[in-house]
Amino acid sequence: MPFADLWKYLASIVDIAVVWFVIYKIINLIKGTKAVQLLKGIIVILVVRVLSDFLGLRTLSWIMQQCINWGFLAVIIIFQPELRRALEQLGRGRFYLRSSNQENEDQEKMVEAILKSTDYMAKRRIGALISIERETGMSDYIETGIQLNSKISSELLINIFIPNTPLHDGAVIIQKNTISAAACYLPLSESPFISKELGTRHRAALGISEVTDSITIVVSEETGSISLTKNGELHRDLKADAFKEILSNELLINIKPKQASSARWNWRGRKNG
Repeated sequence: MPFADLWKYLASIVDIAVVWFVIYKIINLIKGTKAVQLLKGIIVILVVRVLSDFLGLRTLSWIMQQCINWGFLAVIIIFQPELRRALEQLGRGRFYLRSSNQENEDQEKMVEAILKSTDYMAKRRIGALISIERETGMSDYIETGIQLNSKISSELLINIFIPNTPLHDGAVIIQKNTISAAACYLPLSESPFISKELGTRHRAALGISEVTDSITIVVSEETGSISLTKNGELHRDLKADAFKEILSNELLINIKPKQASSARWNWRGRKNG
């Protein structure tokens, strides 16, 4: 194969790979945000545009074409703050993902803060509900609470759930190692197999685990026990070692998931409020 043809072939592969990488980055950037709804709207407009041409609907086709022509400018105006932030990150060289070591370090700090705060609250029977976003976006639930966008720390988590404070009632949602919001409303599970002994916090934790891949932690204010939900399953009355092991297996990058020896997913047990 001549060098010129080989170069064109390789250039085409690189071109396609770069385009897919950019698309992948854009999807990651907007995942779990309101921009997803905007993307759906753009897709609808494009589909209607094609169908109107195919069916000969000239007026509708013209309207859709105007939406496309002016839509790009509208997107720039609407998402000006987000675009500016992305360009600033690109100028600082932070557009690409951080190294796995840095990300894992942040995850370790988050796990440590959760372990320390839940241990403190469990000993004093302070009720708490903490949900950690993973792949599935939780922006809809974040919008129901009070925006914080704060660095995670055990002191802040404890302070949020102190009884009779403005933010203690509801869930804290952690997004990208940051406390995004507090006093959030989570959907309650309607499963008929849930023990009637479980309170609202546990039902909310199960409910969010049924519709997202989040990990949610519950501290019972009645017994001080710690429970955890994921994938629609409830792990109750966790001991400190088992709780730490599950969090580490699920959240830390460099630790391979393994089955906790003391893990038993069940619906029965002591009453947890």
